[in-house]
Amino acid sequence: MLKLIKAYPIILTPTNSGYVVTVPDLDINTQGSDIAEAIYMARDAIGLWGITEQDDGRDIPEPSTSEPVHEPNEIVTWVDIDFDKYRKANDMTTMRINVSVPKYLKVLGDEAGINFSQELQERLKERLIKN
Repeated sequence: MLKLIKAYPIILTPTNSGYVVTVPDLDINTQGSDIAEAIYMARDAIGLWGITEQDDGRDIPEPSTSEPVHEPNEIVTWVDIDFDKYRKANDMTTMRINVSVPKYLKVLGDEAGINFSQELQERLKERLIKN
């Protein structure tokens, strides 16, 4: 399976309280109190924007390969994002599903105070998610 990793150019504009971040390819903005936080916030904004586009059935656009137009006091850099990894770490949307178990397991689980939903989630993560 092809990993969906991209690197988008960002522009960091200094302000009195840190940096405004512009992602020209996606027409989104964020901010950070210093360069490290601004880059972190840019990656988060790009990741959230990207998985929202996927959820809405739209493709994530390819990033520009050239430096965007910017002012002399602005910093241009690229931010990489692994959209699959971002989704695994941040998409906590839940879905209701119907699961059947033998009656005796339901009784034993209830007696033991087991949260069936939580137990199923933990087992599925162990089995399906490879870090």
